[in-house]
Amino acid sequence: MEFLEYTHNLWLVAASLSVSLVAAFTGFSLTRGIAAQPVALRKLSVTLAAIALGGGIWSMHFVAMLGLQLPIPIYYDAMITLGSALIAILMVGAALLLLHFYPRTHASLTVAGGIIGLGIVAMHYLGMSGLQLCRAIYTLPGVVFAVLAACGLSVAAIWVAYGQRRPRNILLGTLAFGLAVFLVHFAAIFGTRFVAVPTVQEIGPLMGNEVLALGVLISSFVLCGAFLLTGVTFLAQGAKAEAVAAKPSEPVPVLQRIPYEQNGRTHFIDAHDVAFLRAEGHYTLLYTGANKHFCTWSITEAERRLNPGPFLKVHRSYLVNPSHVAHFERRKDNGLCHFRLGGQDVTTPVSRSRLAELREALGV
Repeated sequence: MEFLEYTHNLWLVAASLSVSLVAAFTGFSLTRGIAAQPVALRKLSVTLAAIALGGGIWSMHFVAMLGLQLPIPIYYDAMITLGSALIAILMVGAALLLLHFYPRTHASLTVAGGIIGLGIVAMHYLGMSGLQLCRAIYTLPGVVFAVLAACGLSVAAIWVAYGQRRPRNILLGTLAFGLAVFLVHFAAIFGTRFVAVPTVQEIGPLMGNEVLALGVLISSFVLCGAFLLTGVTFLAQGAKAEAVAAKPSEPVPVLQRIPYEQNGRTHFIDAHDVAFLRAEGHYTLLYTGANKHFCTWSITEAERRLNPGPFLKVHRSYLVNPSHVAHFERRKDNGLCHFRLGGQDVTTPVSRSRLAELREALGV
């Protein structure tokens, strides 16, 4: 069996890396901060991110394939080529659903990265199976290495990008994911040999490099447009954060006090000393240290009177002071704030709709 000699166009190799990085930044930026969005809008954001990341994997692969220079003309089966794009988008979408609709744990981050890695490999080998007049021959070590590299690098990229959803993590995750897709492709190609075949075994219509180049150009154009839009948003958020940091500090207001009743008298307590307020009918109870006090305010009035102030409304019956939270527990649909009061662990519920605001206040 005679193997074909091949080389790569270095300009298209560089272009494939650029496409991979653009897709990674666009996808990760689209999913930033969507925990605070309504479910319907969150689903749309995840869908767009899956198209950006999955479509970017596909575009990177075929930009690199356009740069593959063989001594014979080659064609691609259009149905298989389209199928390789769909499988990349679907598997990336499954990983993003896991990351954004289930509790984010070490296990879920690893599983999501593994799914994306398998999606990269599946897209690569399915896309390669669409070659016509040329057949790719793989070695077992090459395939094993490609699978391990794809999964390992993808898990690392997800851990970096989703460990903390800060701008720095987004950029580092972009670099890790972009390099993962790029390196896996060329690692797989390095373990592949090509032979000429005289017959065509197409499932759908054939397309040459010219048609493929047009399709890749369109997909890359869409990715670049999305990149510019998300980039503007990314930079605007960074500029806003810098402006807030540079804003001169205002005089610290006098600490607010909360009235409570005890022994027929009205006493006052500094609002910052109260761990949380709990609704008790038309009144509230103040929890501070080992004590709780009766306040004549309703929970609605307390929220109005203490705004702005140290409290966040995390549930229809609770206002909590984030500075007193000992630790936070995320559950499937809601959460719990744990307080250490009087030597005992006291918890307050956190509604699903309030999770994002509380996590932001706690810095998690």
